[in-house]
Amino acid sequence: MPTIAAYIGAALFEIAGCFAFWGWLRLGKPIWWLVPGLVSLGLFAWLLTLVENAAAGRAFAAYGGVYIAASLGWLWAVEGVRPDRWDLTGGAICLAGAAIILAAPR
Repeated sequence: MPTIAAYIGAALFEIAGCFAFWGWLRLGKPIWWLVPGLVSLGLFAWLLTLVENAAAGRAFAAYGGVYIAASLGWLWAVEGVRPDRWDLTGGAICLAGAAIILAAPR
């Protein structure tokens, strides 16, 4: 599986899993929301193991940039809050950092 696909899938599953806990604890959703949330977090962890990198820490560091950008997409698509220019600038910087980590010659 290509790295970028693994990262995008991992980000979606991590955000969805964490949002399930947020919904239960902060939005008053029923406790059964934790079941799909836990499954989603398990899928997130599994997808990160598919990243083509010998060092887990480097793979996780690069993933951080993708997670931040995906979280801003979630903010807009699911929560209905449009990211402002500072959100978008910060997200772009994080994606640039992730690209540097992944593409650096080693």
